[in-house]
Amino acid sequence: MAVKIRLTRKGKKNAPVYRIVVADGRSPRDGKFIEVIGMYNPRLKEEKIDLEKVEKWVKNGAQPSETVQAIIKRAQEGRKLEVAPAKNIQAPAPKVVEEAPAEVAEETEEAVAEAAE
Repeated sequence: MAVKIRLTRKGKKNAPVYRIVVADGRSPRDGKFIEVIGMYNPRLKEEKIDLEKVEKWVKNGAQPSETVQAIIKRAQEGRKLEVAPAKNIQAPAPKVVEEAPAEVAEETEEAVAEAAE
């Protein structure tokens, strides 16, 4: 049995979240797995992995995928996933709230006073 350490996809459409799992190499990507050893969220640039479990499985012959190898390497070095600068994203334009001129405010107050009489 060839054991692999790989990603399995979870999350919503267009919002993937991946679990890092130990699974039989013959099982489908989102199929049966042996153990969950971490998670990876590419949208929030968040990674969590249990290095002790990884070490145990690698000693027993599990082969990590290329992506999981990169995650393991970053975790061992203690660095976070690098965030690429956003491209072509514009900040929303601030809403302009104009104050009424003082004359209009006085007229409004007078109209309210007359209606109350």
